[in-house]
Amino acid sequence: MAALSFKTLDALQPKGRKVLLRADLNVPVRDGRITDLTRIERLIPTIRELADKGARVIVASHFDRPKGKRVPEMSLAPIAQALGQALGRPVQFADDCVGPVAEAAVARLQDGDVLVLENTRFYAGEEKNDPDLSKALASLADDYVNDAFSAAHRAHASTEGVARFLPSFAGRLMEAELNALNVALENPVRPVGAIVGGAKISTKLDLIGNLLEKVDVLIVGGAMANTFLAAKGVNVGKSLQEADMHDTARAIMAKAQASGCEIVLPVDAVTATEFKADPPTKIVPVDAIPADSMVLDAGPASVELLREKIVGLKTLVWNGPLGAFELHPFDAATNQVAAEVARRTQAGQLTSVAGGGDTVSALRHAGVADEMSYTSTAGGAFLEWLEGKTLPGIQALGEISERFLPL
Repeated sequence: MAALSFKTLDALQPKGRKVLLRADLNVPVRDGRITDLTRIERLIPTIRELADKGARVIVASHFDRPKGKRVPEMSLAPIAQALGQALGRPVQFADDCVGPVAEAAVARLQDGDVLVLENTRFYAGEEKNDPDLSKALASLADDYVNDAFSAAHRAHASTEGVARFLPSFAGRLMEAELNALNVALENPVRPVGAIVGGAKISTKLDLIGNLLEKVDVLIVGGAMANTFLAAKGVNVGKSLQEADMHDTARAIMAKAQASGCEIVLPVDAVTATEFKADPPTKIVPVDAIPADSMVLDAGPASVELLREKIVGLKTLVWNGPLGAFELHPFDAATNQVAAEVARRTQAGQLTSVAGGGDTVSALRHAGVADEMSYTSTAGGAFLEWLEGKTLPGIQALGEISERFLPL
């Protein structure tokens, strides 16, 4: 697959220039309150750098799914206020993202000012990648900076279309994300391993297939591991598994063997007859799972096995928990393995890159999300990159070269 090269902020002289910054302000909100400021906080370095260098920063983002209509509760106005608080300087807001209102707001900007435009998805043309909307957005600015890796898998007007009309650059968050992925799987220090967890093989076929060609050790956890075990003839009781994916699981294991990739499955399990917090549990070898029980976490022998495998790695990519970590005590394996990964990372013995919604939640639950080499909040974009797909928002940033290689 072709690689992509693009300019970073190092190549931009922004003083006095209007810079359209595509950010991801699609933060979680509950009862009118932002419940997680991570995405806002990660944007601050790029916004501050641009503003401090005298740019007139125009922030564009989507929020939620208004489906091309103006939905008042999906306005970015309160998010703009939160951004100002995090930034520690005033942030202006325009009640539209294109047209006279946006144009007037941009015209009032002075060097170093920051303006947030209204939700780009209030226009149906955003998700349709309408060239007219792209041109209208581009007309507001002199330069375009994309700092929204988490939206880069979508070919939308503000992520892909606008880059066709303006000099384009990667923001610091985008740059960090791509550097982390590049280090993790394109130019890793070997041996390199991956942890892939979650519920279903069927949703991660492309990811697993791509990783088999990239890593030396593939650790499979979560309910996905039940399908692999069942495909090997293990009776997994009432555990969640995909019976129609047994042939696929066997094919994956055969491909791994042929390519020299070791697949590591649990050797014991924490089982229960009910899926709830703190039920009676049994720890059993995987070949002794009770017929009336389900596997809800990897057991202590599996954790010790994974520790041994991780000690032998120099690079690790993590996507997906090892058990039903949302419920106690089925968070134990994920917590303990995460602690080992964090310890080795902080000791300089391991480069660790983690991403995907459940993964980030699990690592936060374990208290180590900030102790990985890089934790991606990108979700779908992170997964599509791991699957080997070219992301439109990144492809639009620059010419083909050998600098960054989508897997």
